Amino acid sequence: MIRYTLKCDNDHRFESWFQSAEAFETVRAQGFATCPDCGSAKVEKTLMAPTVRPARKAAQPVASANAEPPAQPMSANADADVAEAVKKLKEHIEKNSEYVGDRFAREARAMHEGESPQRAIYGEARPEEARKLAEDGIPALPLPFIPRQKTN
Repeated sequence: MIRYTLKCDNDHRFESWFQSAEAFETVRAQGFATCPDCGSAKVEKTLMAPTVRPARKAAQPVASANAEPPAQPMSANADADVAEAVKKLKEHIEKNSEYVGDRFAREARAMHEGESPQRAIYGEARPEEARKLAEDGIPALPLPFIPRQKTN
């Protein structure tokens, strides 16, 4: 896993984790790397100072003069803002995507291999299925909600 400090075109800075540099580029190219503050999909990596630890003793990271400032803490209304953003995301995905349930990994692979038409899908995948999709370069992202079909 690799952690990047990212910046959107509105100069909001935030951090995110990716499986690899290639995974970041894939996610960004598909417009899935978005700013949590404004939703912009125009994001780029910022200059980062790596943390290097000596072999025997873990030292505290030293701030580099060229390093970007740390991401700002979220606002006092962050929980409500996040809940509203997740609600809007869920509504958008349910309206504009096909729910494929536990066939998600098979459907994503079939689309990637050209055996099924390209379309927006969502559903469930077991952790090992999701890991295999990522290893095979098939883009998929976890969603921060339970699909409507799985709720009471």
